[in-house]
Amino acid sequence: MYFYKLPGENLMSFHRIKAIFLHELNITRHSYEVFNDLLLYPLFNVIVFGFMTLYLANATGKIVANQVLAGMILWQMINITQYSIAVGCLWDVWSRNLTNIFITPITVTEYLFSYAVTGTVKAIIVIGLSCVLAYFVFHLNIFSVGLIPLFFICLNLIMFGFSFGVVILGLIFRFGTRIQAFAWGLLNVAQPLMAVFYPVSVLPEPLRSISYLFAPTYAFEALRKAMRGEPIFIDILYSFTFNFIFLLGAIIFFQRMFKKSKETGQFARLEG
Repeated sequence: MYFYKLPGENLMSFHRIKAIFLHELNITRHSYEVFNDLLLYPLFNVIVFGFMTLYLANATGKIVANQVLAGMILWQMINITQYSIAVGCLWDVWSRNLTNIFITPITVTEYLFSYAVTGTVKAIIVIGLSCVLAYFVFHLNIFSVGLIPLFFICLNLIMFGFSFGVVILGLIFRFGTRIQAFAWGLLNVAQPLMAVFYPVSVLPEPLRSISYLFAPTYAFEALRKAMRGEPIFIDILYSFTFNFIFLLGAIIFFQRMFKKSKETGQFARLEG
């Protein structure tokens, strides 16, 4: 089964995408590190932030406390998606399997698309478990904002997570495993600028202007507005706009890094 075509590439194959999907699934099932990073750690964060919101509710009110917990839950959408892409590639590097993958007919587009699918599936599973935990333990029903607003908020966060993961992947191909810590650390550096737990208005002016360059900022602002019953159309529109710009830039950046990696021989040295 074949679908979708980019200029200069063969048709994307469902069977090749499925093969990478199964490959990623097997790594996830048999790796304690991935199990810890993608399941235990996010759920532990929900518990910690949940108890913190119980404390905050007495001082700031239930709405603000719930906004903090909801921000933590949906932050995992970005984190898990980008982690799956970047660390998924690193597992191939660590196991010296990357070359074996790319000597097959699989294209770079299929490779990225496969990890986008697996990252989205993992994010949905973890978010689902987090929502159940938050509902029964901390009495937060995140679906109270509405299914349609929540869908568009999550879609924007997944898009950003994918784009960020593609950027990290490009850096790994270009510079090798010496920058592998970026796969799980660089996103957290940018987190304070994305208004995950607090509105942009609390940031000082120079940082506020930078914050509005990130698509997730508008998505998290939309989340807080939706929880207050306010319209979110403009925030979602801005989020999609910045996401498309960032996604296009991430793809161009990856293509250049991938090409440079092959030209300099870094790609061959990744498994050395």
